[in-house]
Amino acid sequence: MSPATPPDAPAPGPAPLRLMTWNVWWRFGDWRARREALLAVLRAEQPDVVGLQEVWATEDENLAQWLAERLDMEFAWSPSPAPQRWQRRLSMTGEDREDSGTIAFGNAVLSRHPLLEQRVAHLPRGTGEDEGRTALQVLVDAPQRVLPFTTTHLNSSPAESAVRVAQVGEVVRFVADGYQRSDRSYPPVLTGDFNAVETSDEVRVACGYETAGPVEGFVLVDSWRFAEPGANGLTWDRRNPWVARVHQPSARIDYVLVGLAPFSGHGSVRSVRLTATEPVDGVWASDHAAVVVDLEP
Repeated sequence: MSPATPPDAPAPGPAPLRLMTWNVWWRFGDWRARREALLAVLRAEQPDVVGLQEVWATEDENLAQWLAERLDMEFAWSPSPAPQRWQRRLSMTGEDREDSGTIAFGNAVLSRHPLLEQRVAHLPRGTGEDEGRTALQVLVDAPQRVLPFTTTHLNSSPAESAVRVAQVGEVVRFVADGYQRSDRSYPPVLTGDFNAVETSDEVRVACGYETAGPVEGFVLVDSWRFAEPGANGLTWDRRNPWVARVHQPSARIDYVLVGLAPFSGHGSVRSVRLTATEPVDGVWASDHAAVVVDLEP
């Protein structure tokens, strides 16, 4: 028998709010096997709110909805207005050659708690092809208070830092506005695949404390600063065979940025780590690892 709880032991407090961000690699590779692996990881982690990038949808099925139904979660979905680049890439793989031109591409949010509001911002395109990048924002009716949560996916070319800086400016203004629309009892959260390393101009601008941000007085903290010493947080890792084949260096390009917590500590980062860093039953769920962050409730 387990020992009795001492009469003066403190009662357990509320559970942390668990957040995730994950680029789920659209419809590439064996997507049917991969979505089962995606589901297995999400089921094991049991997040409260997840920001997803590279989500696919057809006329008959939406990956975010498919996951949400199996995880008993709500979902929000933001299709790209210009998915043609991704459709061309998919048609070259041969996997979905016949219908690749009709498959949608976008961002999504899964939530274990009710969604009170959903908004979408369209991001600057730069001088090249319009990639139809967006940011999806929801207000989550979390157990303790309302969470303003945004997810996004920025342009991917290593040479497009200037485009990403412009996109970050739009995203941060969008996040700040969403925070004002909430009851401001939880700091805002911005998640996503920035396609940029932590020392880049675009990440520094997004955070606003080493480089001036687009909204005066508005700061977002990179949750990885709360990681255990020595943790590198590589979300794009050459150990993953889908990453190794593109001949690019390993990097941390996926982020959970959190607004400054109040003195009470509500919404402060309790822990941060990676998941999906190994295959599931021999299947790599995505070419990206996911970031898991626990916030104080």
